[in-house]
Amino acid sequence: MKLLNVEVVLNREKDIQGVQSEYDVLRELDDEITSYAILSHRWGAEVGYEEMTGLMKMEEGKRDEVRQRCGYQKIIKSCEQATKDGHKWLWIDTCCIDKRSSSELSEAINSMYRWYQNAQVCYAYLNDVCESIFPTVQDNELVAPKQVEFFNKDWVSIGNKRRLAPALEDITRIPRDVLTGGLAAKRLSVAPIMSWAAHRKTTRVEDRAYSLMGLFGVNMPMLYGEGRKAFRRLQLEIIRELSDHSIFAWRPWIPRAGSVLAEDPSDFLGCGDVENVEPDDFADTLIKEYIERNGLNDESSRSDFDSRARHQHKLAVLRSTVNLQQFRTFIVNNGHIGMQKWLPSNQSGHHRFGLLRLQLFPDFSRLFIGPNISRF
Repeated sequence: MKLLNVEVVLNREKDIQGVQSEYDVLRELDDEITSYAILSHRWGAEVGYEEMTGLMKMEEGKRDEVRQRCGYQKIIKSCEQATKDGHKWLWIDTCCIDKRSSSELSEAINSMYRWYQNAQVCYAYLNDVCESIFPTVQDNELVAPKQVEFFNKDWVSIGNKRRLAPALEDITRIPRDVLTGGLAAKRLSVAPIMSWAAHRKTTRVEDRAYSLMGLFGVNMPMLYGEGRKAFRRLQLEIIRELSDHSIFAWRPWIPRAGSVLAEDPSDFLGCGDVENVEPDDFADTLIKEYIERNGLNDESSRSDFDSRARHQHKLAVLRSTVNLQQFRTFIVNNGHIGMQKWLPSNQSGHHRFGLLRLQLFPDFSRLFIGPNISRF
């Protein structure tokens, strides 16, 4: 990765009149062995790679215009903060990636999560915050770094992610233990992680998918111009790598026919509580929930005999389904990608667990079942 040498950047700013015309502000280093800070921010009037590396070669008028941008001041303030904290190197996405190179851009996007994860500290600069209250924060940069420090628009610290975890959990719906301990702290299924990005906005629609790759540990080539197909490709990569059927537990606001794959992360809105359970555990939970919902364990219940008999019959059928369960395979295929999954089968060809789930609880939209079962 290419990192800013904070000392060189600050020295160049002091010598802006050009006594020394050449400054090597960026250097290629190994993120696995280099100690560095990283910046998380909202884009505005930014300074790109060419402008950052060629600043001293510009005409004075152009150079002054670049230095007056909020993006340039953000770079300088970040370098100053890194210096205070004893960090010699800093990574900022706006000026550390040569976006003229498609290979460099693709490498950066595929490595982004790891780069945030390996950083000693992440500075989260909130340029629209005046006091100690911050707005919606949805960047997945909250999860990867070990340490995140938040700064308001005046670069005054308003706390770190460990201290602010309760508020961040309310805003982002990311569990507190994931914010403080990373993804390894809590075993999560695909659907809840997808739900974190339900409201996320990006300049390019493809980046809604590309920005999620690190959270699922998958990689894929960048194809800007493919639009929403990027999110479909992401789901196929996840299916290839993970045996987690909660990826099918999305719920669109407007019902639609077609693919079993979601069209957009917003389809996972409200899926934060989806979890994977084993078939036997699922059946036990389902039976218990059904009994509680219908008051079958309440001796004082005034349900008539026919109603109770009907409930008992449904429970008997469910228990029988669990005991006689058999599995068959089906194929999810998308061009050159084929994935084999297991589902319970019966003579009618329907997925009986799913049908019983809907018969018992018609207010639940659907159930997908495999080696593990997704329920919500």
